[in-house]
Amino acid sequence: MKFERKDYHHNNINVYTLAYEDFDPSIYIDHLTTIEKERYFTFKHLQRKQEFVATRLLRHEVIGFEHIHYDEVGAPYINREGYISISHTKNLVGFAFSKDFKVGLDLEKIQDKITTIKHKFISEKEKLIFDTSSSTELTKIWSSKETLYKLSGQKGLNFRTQLEIDKKEEHWIGEIITLEKKESACLKIINTDNTIITFNITACE
Repeated sequence: MKFERKDYHHNNINVYTLAYEDFDPSIYIDHLTTIEKERYFTFKHLQRKQEFVATRLLRHEVIGFEHIHYDEVGAPYINREGYISISHTKNLVGFAFSKDFKVGLDLEKIQDKITTIKHKFISEKEKLIFDTSSSTELTKIWSSKETLYKLSGQKGLNFRTQLEIDKKEEHWIGEIITLEKKESACLKIINTDNTIITFNITACE
């Protein structure tokens, strides 16, 4: 396997992932736009080049040769109808697309070391709701908060106090808390191949 694509769908949300082994990214230069080619050559490390190219290969398959722009807070967007979100973890990239509302996507490998930093992102309320001794549960919470962070469109939010997760019967609910307002969204969490995939399935409002 050099590349392996998987697709996930929930109502009008489409999520695509591309797993990859080590490959020569220079072979796929023609899948990059002119601006992307310029950016590609600024990367010094092979892993970063592979990740960048793999994301564009996936983009090329699911929406075509559409340039990915980034706004002032680093969020990706395209010049066509709909919303996108991009995420990556080791040897895996993901691309989410929604026609109807802003979407956030996060990919996280499950690793035991997350237990050593849980105090940085777990609230007192969440300690009562979740099994915070479980690496898998903690990774789901972290991934959910990363998804919320992307949806917020803001920098510098405190993961422990401003991003809150609750567990309902079928889905998890995420809340973004700022001085101006509170917003919430319903989250879909998938556990596959030792990786957590999280994305919102309702608008953040």
